Amino acid sequence: MKVNKIVLILIVTGLCFGCNQKIEKEEPNEFAGLWSLYAMEEQDTATGAWSQWRNGMQGYILYDDKDNMSVHLTTKGYQETDLRFPNFTDSIPDDALKHLTNSYVYFAKYHVDKEQQVVEHARISHSNPAMWNEVVKRRFTFSGDTLMLQPLEQANSGLRLKWIKESGDKEQ
Repeated sequence: MKVNKIVLILIVTGLCFGCNQKIEKEEPNEFAGLWSLYAMEEQDTATGAWSQWRNGMQGYILYDDKDNMSVHLTTKGYQETDLRFPNFTDSIPDDALKHLTNSYVYFAKYHVDKEQQVVEHARISHSNPAMWNEVVKRRFTFSGDTLMLQPLEQANSGLRLKWIKESGDKEQ
């Protein structure tokens, strides 16, 4: 009988402590979703003023909840061309080749450092073979439905990209 009471007390004590554990909610992933490019700007090193980069750009960036991301940037109006050419062929006109250089695409695994406000893109593929497997970092800020990314690597450090979250991805 004494053993049963001890077992019962242990079970009740265990249940009490088990029920009092704090359940920590995982913060929502602010990056997850589809974003469209609102503006790509370049900073004037002399004045600090920001202006549109290369007569305007367009594109999308996509982040999922499994640390995957992709980005596609093109010059504004890229799709408005009469050029037509087949994929995966070695015989296309020079004009078509030049047009293709106005399209920039990569896929990456991403990691967010909230304390430093930096997102790291570890590229797994890129439209430029020289950029495969590179790791690049972007300073980020959020303001409502806007994500701002600023490249940290020297070559692109004077740029900033403003992305607007697509409405189908906004939280209800």
